[in-house]
Amino acid sequence: AHASMHSLILHSSSTMVRTLAIAAASAAALISSASAFAPQVSVGLAPVHAASAAATARSASCGTVSLSMASDAEEGAGGAADMLDFTPEGTQKRIQTLVDANPVLLFMKGSKIFPQCGFSNTAVQILQSFNIDFETVDVLADEMIRQGVKDFSQWPTIPQLYVAGEFVGGSDIMIEMYQSGELGEMIEKAKADMM
Repeated sequence: AHASMHSLILHSSSTMVRTLAIAAASAAALISSASAFAPQVSVGLAPVHAASAAATARSASCGTVSLSMASDAEEGAGGAADMLDFTPEGTQKRIQTLVDANPVLLFMKGSKIFPQCGFSNTAVQILQSFNIDFETVDVLADEMIRQGVKDFSQWPTIPQLYVAGEFVGGSDIMIEMYQSGELGEMIEKAKADMM
């Protein structure tokens, strides 16, 4: 009985190792194919290079701003260094750069296509009702941004909406402003500024 139990454990372990190896090979193939099809993908404010394209393929396809990207113009102004500075001060600079570069920006959990919480979903639905281009940042992809944006706005919850560089609020405030028409006016002004 002891020998058959030992055999069963060995068989289960080797099956688990094979399953993990297959999963790892599948992930590597997916990353490789994403890199082959998109050596440089442009998302939001700047190009994302192949190494980050594979890692952000899901969010890139739905208009999410990559947090590790830097354009050639930003590199000349120290933007690349700022975007890769993972100190609290560097995170605040990254957030400020994103807010400044995007007329309508939503820090949220998940993406436009796949929100990861009901409040983020509500915020996306409200913004989509205005038929405007807006960018999103998935705070679940970067813990420094997730905490940093709360410090940046001095607002404790996610999602957070910025319009024309100004902090608007979370989904509860967005709902109130949507219902009163105030958010529509703000969005219309941002739309005009985009053109």
